[in-house]
Order: sequence, then C-alpha cells, then structure tokens
Amino acid sequence: MSLKGKNVILGVCGAIAAYKACDIIRALVKLDANVECILTKNGAEFITPLTLRTLSKNEVRREMFDEPEKWEIGHISLAKKADIIAVVPATADIISRLASGRADDLLTSCVLASKAKIMICPSMNTGMLEHKATQNNINVLKSYGYKFVNPESGELACGDIGDGRLAGVETIVSEIVKELS
Repeated sequence: MSLKGKNVILGVCGAIAAYKACDIIRALVKLDANVECILTKNGAEFITPLTLRTLSKNEVRREMFDEPEKWEIGHISLAKKADIIAVVPATADIISRLASGRADDLLTSCVLASKAKIMICPSMNTGMLEHKATQNNINVLKSYGYKFVNPESGELACGDIGDGRLAGVETIVSEIVKELS
C-alpha cells in the first residue's frame, strides 16, 4: 500500500506516549505519505521539534502566529492541505477542547477549520478516560464523525493497570491507511 500524494497532519499532544509519534511518522513516511506535525506546547515537554522534523522531513508547526515562509494563514493552509488529521496522543484536555469547539491554539484551530478526516488516538490515565466528562466529550466528537482508535489496556506510566495506553503503532498506522484508502 502506498500513501503517495496523501497529506497527514499529525497533532502531537502532551502525554508520555508522544514518543510513539516517532514510529508512526517513520511508518507513514515509508508508505510515501507527506507527514507534517503540529506540536502542542505540552507536547513539546515530551518530544522535541527537531526529532519530529528529522523524521518527517518537514518543518514542525507549533504556534498559531509563526511567521510563514510565504504568505499564508497557517492553520487554514494546513487544514486545507490535510487528507487526514491524526491527534496522537490525544489527551483528555485536547479531547475536551475539541468537543467544546475551542480554537485557542494551532492544533485545535486546524482541526476545526478542516474538512479532512479526523482521527483521535486517546492516551491518558484510566480514571481520566473513564470520567463521565471525558466519555461525554468522546461521544460528542464521535457524533461529529471523528474516528477513534481506542486505547489499549495495560500498565500505564503512572503505574496503574487499566485502559488508557495509546493504541499500538501498527494499529494506528493501519487505521490511517484504511481511512485514506
């Protein structure tokens, strides 16, 4: 399967599972996809722009009002370019912000402005995932047509055992390929 000519915007948020974005980028680039990353402020606490740029071979976008190399409105140009926007890992915070329609950073603005397919890959503590507010926000996003790649069960970074681990790299890449086929 080739993803040649397909544009994947990967939104990397602030969870320990952000390191898995590296393997996702590698797999997508091997399939000839053009991968561009939006790294949230919290995501940058876990992984560097240099790492994402090196693997994707594209500049990493971080700020809503970065000075563009050519005249464009950053979040709108990314939103129009995307065939799919995958938020990996998707935290309870980003899920909440998207469900409420907030557009207060580059990633949320891009998602809200885009007509592309949106894929959400949650990663968080079991308690956060099971909380009624988070479940309500997930249901809201599903009602918008957003695709979810459910988290796995296992040992979490905090030491708890339960649901909330980011789905495996192969699973996420397979779902992106399926959505773009």
